[in-house]
Amino acid sequence: MNNINSISQYLEDVKKIADTISKEDINKAIEILNEARLKNKKIFVIGNGGSASTATHFACDLNKYTSVPEKTRFRVISLEDNVPLLTALVNDEGWDSVYHYQLENLMDDGDYLIAVSVHGGSGKDHAAMWSQNLLRAAKYVQQRGGKVVGLVGFDGGALRNLADACITVPINSTPHVEGFHLILTHMICSIIREKLAADE
Repeated sequence: MNNINSISQYLEDVKKIADTISKEDINKAIEILNEARLKNKKIFVIGNGGSASTATHFACDLNKYTSVPEKTRFRVISLEDNVPLLTALVNDEGWDSVYHYQLENLMDDGDYLIAVSVHGGSGKDHAAMWSQNLLRAAKYVQQRGGKVVGLVGFDGGALRNLADACITVPINSTPHVEGFHLILTHMICSIIREKLAADE
């Protein structure tokens, strides 16, 4: 089996994403996240499925990789890491409450949220509406004076219009969207670290 053509096409699609994605949206997201750092606000990160692993990875990198001696650090909390709590919330409160419930307990007014979602909270499958728990959390954060950064794909869904800054990976392919979200999170953390180090 020769997969060269398929490999080439996949990589061509990645190049096209890199060429067409909005650099202005990426910059706006970086500015909002840095604003949270300077205000010493907490940043909560959420996502479902593969996006949950991206959210956890992003939280790790914002907490650790961006740390520069004598510079204010990010305060980032991933809300999908406590599996017993998540399953208890799904069982007792319902899937749409798993992030909203935690925010009610952990959030202070003016804290920030990063929501990672392939479809941005739109569409429907056998499990009903996609990612409504993310949208509920985003609305709750904004109601309490916070800001929301979205990482989405496809057409951006409802989150694209709801978020204060939203980076949309412009392709209708879940593998490409999820893969490029990781590129974005590493890019964002790298740029922030470089800027902080240069300011020393």
